[in-house]
Amino acid sequence: MGAKQSLSFEEALAARAAAVERVLGQLLSDRVLAGEIARPHRLMAAMRHGVLNGGKRLRPFLVLESAALFGHEGHATMRVAAAVECVHCYSLIHDDLPAMDDDDLRRGQPTVHRAFDEASAILAGDSLLTFAFDILADAATELPAERRSQLVLALARAAGPGGMAGGQALDLAAERDAPDEAGIVRLQAMKTGALIRFSCQAGPILAGAKVQDVERLGEFGAAIGLAFQLADDLLDLTGNAATLGKATGKDAAAGKATLASLHGVEWTRRQLAGLVEQATELLAPYGLQAAILTEAARFIAARQR
Repeated sequence: MGAKQSLSFEEALAARAAAVERVLGQLLSDRVLAGEIARPHRLMAAMRHGVLNGGKRLRPFLVLESAALFGHEGHATMRVAAAVECVHCYSLIHDDLPAMDDDDLRRGQPTVHRAFDEASAILAGDSLLTFAFDILADAATELPAERRSQLVLALARAAGPGGMAGGQALDLAAERDAPDEAGIVRLQAMKTGALIRFSCQAGPILAGAKVQDVERLGEFGAAIGLAFQLADDLLDLTGNAATLGKATGKDAAAGKATLASLHGVEWTRRQLAGLVEQATELLAPYGLQAAILTEAARFIAARQR
């Protein structure tokens, strides 16, 4: 991958992140919506602290680019991307709590429960999760009702007990009873992979693409979701807190096995290369239109933070 291509991708990622950040800032304002009674200032401040704190906005990027692949762009697509980021940020706020991963630092800043308090962090996460479905169901997300319903259901399945929340439960259980390799793969597919997979499927869903396209983008999402987790595990082994903006070595300290810790650095890098190849093959039918998503797969596998 040449420097120009890499720069082009990074510019696209940064531009999408800035656009999503603007929409999130509007959605998380103190302005009361129809049907709401009030928006408590401290709660909204805690929500904004957990969301408007930088970050690559990778999941919204995948929503936007997977939609663009099928010719769908605009305000509705941006709102779907923002909804996904609300779910992601809720999960980070709750994962950082003392009862979960007990982290003090996120994206180089104090975690929500440190900047505010535990109760505020719990409520901020609860509110972000609920608000994500508000965004999707709202008529302001100008999509046919059937597509909005499909997105609500798919996101609920990705985020709930059979997806991200269930994966976090398995992750906590892994501290007491180490899973085998198949168990680790299942845990990671749920905790990390499910929301990434949804982000890739959201584009063809909101564009009204064929079922086969939704399935293919789902397979692409599963591949890059695993790559994301493998890269994360690799960084946990080899990175440092100053670079990553969060604590490293947490899995080892908690006694949690990861695929990277089981098989080593070189095996992990080979697996990452294979997943990039798999992702690229899945996108081959779309030709040059899928170039930016192909770059996303490479970026995820090679990321340093």
